[in-house]
Amino acid sequence: MPGGKRGLVAPQNTFLENIVRRSSETSFLLGNAQIVEWPVVYSNDGFCKLSGYHRAEVMQKSSTCSFMYGELTDKKTIEKVRQTFDNYESNCFEVLLYRKNRTPVWFYMQIAPIRNENDKVVLFLCTFKDITVFKQPIEDESTKGWTKFARLTRALTNSRSTLQQLTPMNKTEVSHKHSRLAEVLQLGSDILPQYKQEAPKTPPHIILHYCTFKTTWDWIILILTFYTAIMVPYNVSFKTKQNNIAWLVLDSVVDVIFLVDIVLNFHTTFVGPGGEVISDPKLIRMNYLKTWFVIDLLSCLPYDIINAFENVDEGISSLFSSLKVVRLLRLGRVARKLDHYLEYGAAVLVLLVCVFGLVAHWLACIWYSIGDYEVIDKVTNTIKTDSWLYQLATSIGSPYHYNTSGSGQWEGGPSKDSLYITSLYFTMTSLTTIGFGNIAPTTDGEKIFSVAMMMVGSLLYATIFGNVTTIFQQMYANTNRYHEMLNNVRDFLKLYQVPKGLSERVMDYIVSTWSMSKGIDTEKVLSICPKDMRADICVHLNRKVFNEHPAFRLASDGCLRSLAVEFQTIHCAPGDLIFHAGESVDTLCFVVSGSLEVIQDDEVIAILGKGDVFGDVFWKETTLAHACANVRALTYCDLHVIRREALLKVLEFYTAFANSFSRNLILTCNLRKRVRLSFAVPPSSPAESYGLCHSWL
Repeated sequence: MPGGKRGLVAPQNTFLENIVRRSSETSFLLGNAQIVEWPVVYSNDGFCKLSGYHRAEVMQKSSTCSFMYGELTDKKTIEKVRQTFDNYESNCFEVLLYRKNRTPVWFYMQIAPIRNENDKVVLFLCTFKDITVFKQPIEDESTKGWTKFARLTRALTNSRSTLQQLTPMNKTEVSHKHSRLAEVLQLGSDILPQYKQEAPKTPPHIILHYCTFKTTWDWIILILTFYTAIMVPYNVSFKTKQNNIAWLVLDSVVDVIFLVDIVLNFHTTFVGPGGEVISDPKLIRMNYLKTWFVIDLLSCLPYDIINAFENVDEGISSLFSSLKVVRLLRLGRVARKLDHYLEYGAAVLVLLVCVFGLVAHWLACIWYSIGDYEVIDKVTNTIKTDSWLYQLATSIGSPYHYNTSGSGQWEGGPSKDSLYITSLYFTMTSLTTIGFGNIAPTTDGEKIFSVAMMMVGSLLYATIFGNVTTIFQQMYANTNRYHEMLNNVRDFLKLYQVPKGLSERVMDYIVSTWSMSKGIDTEKVLSICPKDMRADICVHLNRKVFNEHPAFRLASDGCLRSLAVEFQTIHCAPGDLIFHAGESVDTLCFVVSGSLEVIQDDEVIAILGKGDVFGDVFWKETTLAHACANVRALTYCDLHVIRREALLKVLEFYTAFANSFSRNLILTCNLRKRVRLSFAVPPSSPAESYGLCHSWL
């Protein structure tokens, strides 16, 4: 499958994933830099835990954290924070803020502007670190009259988590404990990730597995593998010692190319189990070491160098040369790439014919070895006149003769070219069940080998030449269905002259969806299973939603099973719109992976990531809502959705769960309610407004 072989390579906006990856131990906010008061569009779990607010409560609040100001917050620091936002600058402050329970806490706050591809500041990244233990004890209304020691004890108690991180560490450990995001902020905003859509990047020393160079290289490896598969059995059977410098150099070059292939495989991307392109050098090395490294290493050792020495025993020389047959195992790995380039049919047919010819070549070498071993009677030192080698030598006028004056051995006979052609002729006629009979086995060894060869031949002939159509239907049914679907879509897009941009989005969605589902119809599989088993499978498929959201924790087993069978999984490609402004909001969506943006009046009002929920509070409203904003995927996303009617039906039946669900489920973005937007700098014209808004994209 082309999509699966190449992986998911469409341009994505991976800004949120990059920030989250660098901030595993940091609390941060993202604010819109284009709207007055810089409203929060995203907050991570660390900030929610640090401040005591739920993510939905923080959304649309000012990024200056004015909602956390209190009577002890320094007025000068507040003014400096606002100036930093007004001037789109990077800065850091020590500021006293209040948690949701109004507990005062000292924070080390860092602010950095985030730019898009047009170098326009579109977001502010604000990180926070609790530094209360390093400050003087805080004196507020609740601690008036307390001694300084008592206030210090309270401050240390409130920051116990910070102490637990610092206490067991020595200086070396502390120096390595800093967040990667904090280090990036200290270096400046120039190296921060940009908020823009871009193709997946790979390190400079990593090669994409689908690039032109790698495709050409794989063809070279395939050709050299077939060369090795032909020459090695021939040299072993006909006892050829490659003293010819030209052949020795050629084989050495082949060995060097296979060695270079090993080096390239340590620097070549591969497609992960989820369809993603793996470009991490460490993962690439581990994957190659666990799969083909040992076989590739054995296949590139210079066994032919040993054959170049005259004093090497012939048996040892043949043994070392025969070890190169290990390279044949590479045929399967290289052949699997052919279907990606030649649309399966032609590639597989050519491969099967080549395999048939290769088997015939191997059997011809074995047939000659048996004849050469048995043509001379070792006991009487005479030629067996019924041997096919003797009869061939007589028919072509090159009989065997005994050298009495020289070596005292039998000499003469047909040339090696004639012997090989005759052996190949016999094996081909036997494998194809034709058998003219002009060459026939006479000794017991030859007859046993002929019986085995005829059995192999009947199987190969029936499989390759008699059932090629059946092989394609059985082995590539999903692939044929995939290509048929792609052809139908291409014909549809061409017939109705769909614009190029929209056509590319359609094709990318189909390819990425197929790569995720592997062509498996989930609904069809579930329909085969009985009701109880189907519910168990659905609970397993939706386990991430049930485990991550507290709204489902009090649900009974029967309630979860009823909900699970109503959930559907949706895969979205970058740029896909899940909701359009103005359309009905009839589904509740849970984000399992990827990131999305919510756009109201051409402005980003929220960025949604893993664990977020958006839609409408159906259980509290009597009417169907109209979406107030567009919801668009920034990356490849997996959403678990449930329709309004199905959810209300379950809540109506499980009344106890309905109350808990209504209390605990908080929407990160409620598409029923509009957000009031006030632009910091009103655009001078509609065209400028349009350009400003679309600078995010």
